[in-house]
Amino acid sequence: MAKILAIESSCDETAVAITDNGKLLANVVATQIAVHEKFGGVMPEIASRLHTENIGACLQQALDESGLKFEDMDAFAVTRGPGLIGCLHVGLQAAKTLAMLYQKPLIPVHHLAGHIYANEYVGTMQFPLLCVVVSGGNTEFVIMKDHMDFDIVGETKDDAVGECYDKVARVLGLPYPGGLPIDQHAKNGKPVIHLPVPEAGGGKYDVSYSGLKTAVINYVNNRKQKGETVDVDDMACSFQTVAIGMILDKAMRAAKDYNVKQVILAGGVSANSYLRAKMKEQLEGTGIDLIIPPLWCTTDNAAMIAKVAERLYEKGFFAPLDLGVDPNWKIDAWDDYSTR
Repeated sequence: MAKILAIESSCDETAVAITDNGKLLANVVATQIAVHEKFGGVMPEIASRLHTENIGACLQQALDESGLKFEDMDAFAVTRGPGLIGCLHVGLQAAKTLAMLYQKPLIPVHHLAGHIYANEYVGTMQFPLLCVVVSGGNTEFVIMKDHMDFDIVGETKDDAVGECYDKVARVLGLPYPGGLPIDQHAKNGKPVIHLPVPEAGGGKYDVSYSGLKTAVINYVNNRKQKGETVDVDDMACSFQTVAIGMILDKAMRAAKDYNVKQVILAGGVSANSYLRAKMKEQLEGTGIDLIIPPLWCTTDNAAMIAKVAERLYEKGFFAPLDLGVDPNWKIDAWDDYSTR
């Protein structure tokens, strides 16, 4: 184990964390939600500029909370991808600068691996396991047979589930990000509006969200053209039942087919109360363990990046200082940073 300073800047949170032999000493997050809310989504250029403004203050706050200095670190870790290219660059340049100045190793970390390993703050991984990775930018079903061994067995063929939530929320007049308000309204509604369950084609565990999103938009627009209102609670419930239902269906199929010992939820949508409750319900009595991340780990943070970096430090997995970001980095190629 070692002292590691980790940086996360893949989207709209600037985050810095410091760990010492696995103990989390600081976890600083500067969110930009209030800025992007007026646009109904993240504006990449604005996000990059705000990362540039926030990174220095986040670094200093992390040092203050940990009681350590830059020179005390054994390595500097950073999210290399996937994410918004301009945002990733801010974090990477900061980490590379620190690694160069203090002559310490640079550890590139995959963002989704971070979300998966955030679960180690509350539980122990049991292999083989299924990772259900659901967020604003990703929807993947990943089998792990050992640590840092990722096999993508299913994924979305178009929109990510979190992105679909945001777009549906916008058409319903709900605030951004859309996950929480839809989840809240769904509790007061009934799944009485018929919505299609899109066929993804391709692999057995793949999903598709584009058709579901379009169906909601068309339904709302048709009602408005007729001068009719839309029951937001019922629509939220109907949408969520289908959107989360697809995840549950594919996850249970994969868990059974791969004979996993454990299922892990990861990513922003893992905060969804309906997904958490239904996953517990469906796994009850199966003998399959379930780890649900704490809510503070469901949003982007650097503590999860540090958790992965601890394992990579032990492996001696370090990158050269000419490392570049990769906004499309696949988790099953996490050890390939040759793309510059």
